[in-house]
Amino acid sequence: MPLLLPSSPPIHSFPATPQLDFRSKPPPPRLITRSTRRLDVDAFTQKSGYLFELTASEAESLTDYSPSRIAAIYRRKPLILLRRLIQIGTTFGTWFGVRYIDSLMERSDQMFKVRAAELRKILVELGPAYIKIAQAISSRPDLIPPSYLDELSLLQDQITPFSTEVAFDTIEKELGLPIDELFSEISPEPVAAASLGQVYQARLRHSGQVVAVKVQRPGVQAAISLDILILRVLAGVVKKAGKFNTDLQAVVDEWASSLVREMDYRKEANNGLKFRRLYGGIKDVFVPNMYMEHTTRRVLVMEWVEGQKLSEVEDLYLVEVGVYCSFNQLLENGFYHADPHPGNLFRTYDGKLAYIDFGMMGEFKQEFRDGFIEACLHLVNRDFDALSKDFVTLGLLPPTVEKEAVTKALTGVFRDAVAKGVQNISFGDLLGNLGTTMYKFKFRIPSYFSLVIRSLAVLEGIAISSDPNYKVLGSTYPWIAKKVLSDSSPQLKSSLQALLYKDGVFRIDRLESLLTESLRARTERALVKKQREEANSRVVFKEILSFTLTEKGTFVRDIIIEELAKGLDALGLATLDSLTSVATTSIPFTASSSFSLMTKEDMMNLRTLRRLMFLLSGFESDEKPFKEVNRVMSPNNNQRSYIEEEASLFSYQPASVSEILTVLSIIPELPPELQQRLLRLPADLAGRLISRASARTIQRIFL
Repeated sequence: MPLLLPSSPPIHSFPATPQLDFRSKPPPPRLITRSTRRLDVDAFTQKSGYLFELTASEAESLTDYSPSRIAAIYRRKPLILLRRLIQIGTTFGTWFGVRYIDSLMERSDQMFKVRAAELRKILVELGPAYIKIAQAISSRPDLIPPSYLDELSLLQDQITPFSTEVAFDTIEKELGLPIDELFSEISPEPVAAASLGQVYQARLRHSGQVVAVKVQRPGVQAAISLDILILRVLAGVVKKAGKFNTDLQAVVDEWASSLVREMDYRKEANNGLKFRRLYGGIKDVFVPNMYMEHTTRRVLVMEWVEGQKLSEVEDLYLVEVGVYCSFNQLLENGFYHADPHPGNLFRTYDGKLAYIDFGMMGEFKQEFRDGFIEACLHLVNRDFDALSKDFVTLGLLPPTVEKEAVTKALTGVFRDAVAKGVQNISFGDLLGNLGTTMYKFKFRIPSYFSLVIRSLAVLEGIAISSDPNYKVLGSTYPWIAKKVLSDSSPQLKSSLQALLYKDGVFRIDRLESLLTESLRARTERALVKKQREEANSRVVFKEILSFTLTEKGTFVRDIIIEELAKGLDALGLATLDSLTSVATTSIPFTASSSFSLMTKEDMMNLRTLRRLMFLLSGFESDEKPFKEVNRVMSPNNNQRSYIEEEASLFSYQPASVSEILTVLSIIPELPPELQQRLLRLPADLAGRLISRASARTIQRIFL
């Protein structure tokens, strides 16, 4: 039965796969019969088709990644292995040779675009493994020259398709039914093609649902397996020759394992369903549905999506949505999209961010997620000693490394990068600056870490195409700060405690930084447009108060109440000292005394109280960073004068009574349960204050 190309929706709308170029014109509608199906030979098949032939048992043994099984197969095929080595060597050797001749003849600039196009062509001829590597590189516009970037970007969705005759035969063989019984309509030509497969638009006969049908290229399994074997051997040679501490073969294995899983469309469909379950509910994120009943190892049927590539539209709001979704993937659930090149992220016509192509996914274990969060915290707060320990936890450094030397090196590498502020830290710059230190201290790159780093680097690369000043770490850190402040994980609570206290001294500046950054963790469209505007005091106070009164804010609330109790206790002592001083000076013939009930800790608590009052009221403090207590207590300074100065700081008043009323008006806006919790806070604070005063009194009487 002939099949008619669907007229609605139009062919130029794209399916839920990374391969579609939405700009391409659809072929005119026409009848499809087997006699009219075109038998094409694409460049990959023409140049590398000798790789395709595997026996049924050999192909079945490669459904899961196993270096030993791949090696066993090609030990029996030495001529194919030799031919592939010669092909790769001569292909790249010729290209590099021509580039060298260009440099000798001083025509490199004139031939730049030509050589870039030639490189893209030879990558297509060599096949999917090299295309996948190029796709990852093409997502870094800050690292790749524009001419090469333009050419390599075509590898994301503009690869010559293989024969439609072969594709339709594959569909029928895999699904076990004639194609006209499966679909009432299907496009006569693929609407898009990529490294592993190509896509047709179709309409399911039983439901009328418009779907994307992805069909795997013939021969990719054999080609990728052999190329992985070659890359793995080369990785071992390079590791030994360069004396790298990183297990380069393990890095290849991690990438190869993901690539082999990507070739099984059943696994991709299950990944898509899991991704949809975990992240499909995020505001303005769309994840297409999978049709498992029509999916096999080599054929995948999924929901059709219409829109544009995110990299080709300027929508910074959706970039922020992508950052938030990536945060959830990497640091909340640990199940993340490991191949987020521009062809896999779209802006739908109703303004949502669509994720597609779920073949290459990664798993980020809980202990590594917590370690990654801690490393980000310590980096931003310039705690390089703790950062060196984080690198050991993450497996980047061996436990036996000399941590003091590493700390000194990391300080030199990161000090200037973080001095600009968290919002200006470039992920790419951090990696670039770290290169020499990694070599000197023999950093190891754990296999899991390579995919995580690639995912983050690619995300920043996509964003840079819309905003050259975009920093993925700066946009992710607010979510990290919010998680650290609210997470129930014992490890993160311990990290927060260590971050906020040093030698028993509360570092209020770090709490201020975390709370301020956490307030930027938002994706609402209206707020993202104003993300660089300063929030007014009412908004700040309401958000801080709301957070600290929730269950998630319990840990931070306890810290704040404890520090308030310390500060009020110190304020009482300072007031008592001031009254004693006034009384002493008013009595005739009495010498003034410099004796004080205050200790250095009390004076620090008094200063912390002042900053807490500013923080919680939402007003900016004009105070400079902490004064050194030792300087304050030196013989050249009058201790009582300092105490009186600190006590007088609390004569601060807001600019007007209306501001006080504005802040107080927030309380009725809180949910009833938060209002009840707020009413219980004074009693809790009073109890801690009495307990502290009693303990101090007893200590001073008996000790």
